[in-house]
Amino acid sequence: MFVIYTFLILFYTKSWKQIPLQTLEPDDATPGHPVTFSVIIPARNEAPNILHLLESIKQQAYPFHLFEVIVVDDHSEDDTAALVAQFRAANNATFLINLIRLTGGALNSYKKKAIETGIAAAQNKWIVCTDADCMVPAGWLQAFAQTIHKTDPVFIAAPVAFLEEKTVVNVFQDLDFLTLQGITGASVYKNIHTMCNGANLAYRKDVFAEVDGFRGIDTIASGDDMLLMHKIWKRYPHRIAYLKSRQAIVKTAAASSWKAFINQRIRWASKATSYDDKRIFAVLLLVYLFNLSFLVLFFAGFVNSTSLYLLLTFWILKTVIEYPFIKSVAQFFGKGSRLKYFFLFQPLHIGYTILAGFLGSFGRYEWKGRQVK
Repeated sequence: MFVIYTFLILFYTKSWKQIPLQTLEPDDATPGHPVTFSVIIPARNEAPNILHLLESIKQQAYPFHLFEVIVVDDHSEDDTAALVAQFRAANNATFLINLIRLTGGALNSYKKKAIETGIAAAQNKWIVCTDADCMVPAGWLQAFAQTIHKTDPVFIAAPVAFLEEKTVVNVFQDLDFLTLQGITGASVYKNIHTMCNGANLAYRKDVFAEVDGFRGIDTIASGDDMLLMHKIWKRYPHRIAYLKSRQAIVKTAAASSWKAFINQRIRWASKATSYDDKRIFAVLLLVYLFNLSFLVLFFAGFVNSTSLYLLLTFWILKTVIEYPFIKSVAQFFGKGSRLKYFFLFQPLHIGYTILAGFLGSFGRYEWKGRQVK
């Protein structure tokens, strides 16, 4: 497993470095024929965050008449909807903002329903999705437009980064998430499996309709991003793009506690058994079994001390193999200063991978104040 894992990480490292770095020039605001966007924002109990996101969208370098914003309030129990309504009243003369309140009975995937509702109201050709607790850079839509003109994709995965805090849980999540982001970029660029993050992606509205939207995956609580991406990939396997641009990095807050972090990772892991993409399932299985072998060596060490030496050896080797990869990704995201903690966090990373993978398949988790299976 270690040999196979080594070749996998080396492949990701090489592939990430091969992705062309996109930069924006002042004259690239509307390259070629203008691209129109509908920004869909599902929001539930996001009163502390939603105005920060809307203000960042207001700072877009992209012409205001070429995009609209649709906030879909998912049964919020706070002032989310009221704050959006106030912002809309104050800024509708600047750019188009629409507020939709989600209605209906109990579902297992409210977020998919919210996105679907927003898309039904969208007036533009391209759907751009982000989350209500994010902030977007000024060149965000401009970078998407440039990629659309250069590569003619139907689906675009784009980078996401955590806001930095000086806490152990934040540093750990930051390093873990950098790895996921690097794998996302490498796998999409090489077209080996489908990965993305719902906080920053775009796809054509007509293609969403062409693949019947979320039909077939609408009962799965998570997967509004990767499961949809795979449906589109099956129809257009060579028209999926990764946007490697620092001007397109969406930032979001990491989980504030270890409990929230584990809940988040269980939610992400919960869709693993629903992947139709068997290529990514094989990778997930390899990574899970490889990490599980460390736990086996640990317990075997109580019987035979040689196992503890093997555990330490593979801990060091795992770090050596992964470090060039995460270093390259961290440089892109401007997070090189956090790499000094990478070796020390390896045992914690192994433990949470085992726990989240198990509970994601067999347990429940809490999300947005709801218990989800």
